[in-house]
Amino acid sequence: MSRVWKFGANVDTDQIVPGRYAPYLRPNEDLGKAAFIEARPEFAEHAEPGDVIVADRNFGCGSSREYAPLALRKRGIAAVVAPSFARIFYRNAINLGIPLFVSDRIALEAQDGEAVELDRAGGRITLGGRGYDLPALPSFTRDIIDAGGIVNFVKANGRFPG
Repeated sequence: MSRVWKFGANVDTDQIVPGRYAPYLRPNEDLGKAAFIEARPEFAEHAEPGDVIVADRNFGCGSSREYAPLALRKRGIAAVVAPSFARIFYRNAINLGIPLFVSDRIALEAQDGEAVELDRAGGRITLGGRGYDLPALPSFTRDIIDAGGIVNFVKANGRFPG
């Protein structure tokens, strides 16, 4: 069973992965284990593939560390839902194939630890039995995510999306 990990506003990239856990300082395989290791240690220990992060506004603010969303990808996070995202984090996450959805309502109503089902293709998320429509992603964003990230998209298509 996948679950929701609920976070507040202004979660910065240093909370997602503290600098001392940067992949150039440690083995890259360990990066997923460092996600929220200090801000929320139980996430680092128990987050499972398919889990969804739901947060308040401005998720991913701070420095432009590409390894912050990479840690979430290595952890298997299926998506992040928030009312807003820091611009650079948003682009880095999409480039790595992590779907991000903008939703005030879901951010308000989601409960930490509740069961979650994500139907990205159908544009729906179910939280604790309550269904919500997800905002449609632009087609080029869907293409990147479906390919597993921008590098995979370019390898498969010989071009950038758009």
